[in-house]
Amino acid sequence: MSAAETHASILSLPQLVNTDAGLVRRGRYFTATFLVEAGDTEFLVRVVEGRLASVERGPFLMRPWTFALRASAETWQRFWEPMPAPGYHDLFAMKKLGVARIEGDLTPLMANLRYVKDVVAAPRRRR
Repeated sequence: MSAAETHASILSLPQLVNTDAGLVRRGRYFTATFLVEAGDTEFLVRVVEGRLASVERGPFLMRPWTFALRASAETWQRFWEPMPAPGYHDLFAMKKLGVARIEGDLTPLMANLRYVKDVVAAPRRRR
């Protein structure tokens, strides 16, 4: 999978998430904007009551976000494999392995951790 395919997977998140009634229900109390970085490319993911309102591709200058999930395009590709290798199966495992960074206000992330993890893992279901 190329970097362009990784970017396309991130841009497809609204379709993947908003058609999953269980996932939308799980995030119904979550409204925030968070950043997903794949290599040098940034994406702002805006969530309103569990639905992904938008995913915008950067670069961004002075755009606010609550928390950021940063990893290389290759790391996201490995994360989205049907059976990811150990260390690539979870956001915090990737952080512990040193291939991802989690920054910003972690309180909303931790309060909605299962929802956020399922949102960023949504491309895994397509494979």
